[in-house]
Amino acid sequence: MGQLGTPSFGRSKLFAIPEDVTYLNSAGVSPIPVPVWAAGEAGVARKVEPWKLSRASFYDIVEEARAAAAGLIGAQPGDIAIVGSASYGIATACRNLPLPAGTAVVTLAEEHPSPVYAWLRAAEENGAVHDELARPADHDWTAAILERLADQNRPRVSVLSLTPLHWNDGGLVDLPAIRRAADRVGAALVVDGTQAVGAQPFSVHEVRPDFLVFPTYKWLLGPYGLAFLYADPERQAGIPLEEHTFSRLGADQITNHYARELRFMEGSRRYDMGERSNFVTLPMAVAGMRLIEAFGPAKIEAHLQPLAARIVEGAADLGFTAPPPGRRAAHLIGLRREGMDAAAVVGGLAERGIHVAARNGAIRVSPHLYNDAADIERFLGALAELA
Repeated sequence: MGQLGTPSFGRSKLFAIPEDVTYLNSAGVSPIPVPVWAAGEAGVARKVEPWKLSRASFYDIVEEARAAAAGLIGAQPGDIAIVGSASYGIATACRNLPLPAGTAVVTLAEEHPSPVYAWLRAAEENGAVHDELARPADHDWTAAILERLADQNRPRVSVLSLTPLHWNDGGLVDLPAIRRAADRVGAALVVDGTQAVGAQPFSVHEVRPDFLVFPTYKWLLGPYGLAFLYADPERQAGIPLEEHTFSRLGADQITNHYARELRFMEGSRRYDMGERSNFVTLPMAVAGMRLIEAFGPAKIEAHLQPLAARIVEGAADLGFTAPPPGRRAAHLIGLRREGMDAAAVVGGLAERGIHVAARNGAIRVSPHLYNDAADIERFLGALAELA
């Protein structure tokens, strides 16, 4: 590994991954890089000596984290709220988007529960319909969503709760095209970017989501229990999930008197979670996002594309299928084979020091910037033994 300004891909001293471990499960949880680890230790040390903390200590890292998250998606720092998880962000969006009776909220079949559960409850409470789109045989999620938006024989879609790619197999969703179609029917777009932001380019100017949430513990190489919520400028006057002091106007200037200030700080800060000023996780998140920024999501994607192609090619020789080129991501590939026990295969791979995941019948392989061609060949060799 060279200087952080000119990083290199593949195994390096940046990660404490043993030589006998092949880790291909960043879609589950990524390893913590050494600089992120150090930032966490420094954060713990601050809490060891609380008498050195001041009111400013609760704000000094907050805006830095907000700015780093905004930079990854082409937003402004004020567009970003600091929240605890993807589900927290989705719940905030759900609270602030109308779901009129008789209309539909659309999600994808076999999607992760986080972008779904809040809408199930909202649909039931508002007399709306939850419409879960079936998996298309040709892996073209985009066409299926566009067809649903245009279908006038079914309830009008008022909310789309989607992901840039399916978490099971990496099947891509063309969010800019869907946003344009959603505009024509007046539908809002909520995006769970958990499996995308950091691993591939993402621009809020292209996608134009009403809300977008992304946690740090996967592709951003950060800690667990922290996420960032983007709200479109037109959605920044809503109602937060929590009521607390730190997001109120002038709260950063408070010394010893807490007034009943009901006005919020500008932008999306009103949606911040309580106790957002975590001295451990925020510095870790900033360190992880700085690394992603140094590598560059576009370059990370370019590094992973040939690895993904080799995974699909080698697995195809063993009878596995995956979404076709142009309809799959470079960093998350789901391999399926009829009659296969995915969980058993994943267990056998783990015994050989190769770590992937099983999701709804697929073997999910998710390389990141620390993986190289040797990791892929080791995975394919073990897969051939087991399958």
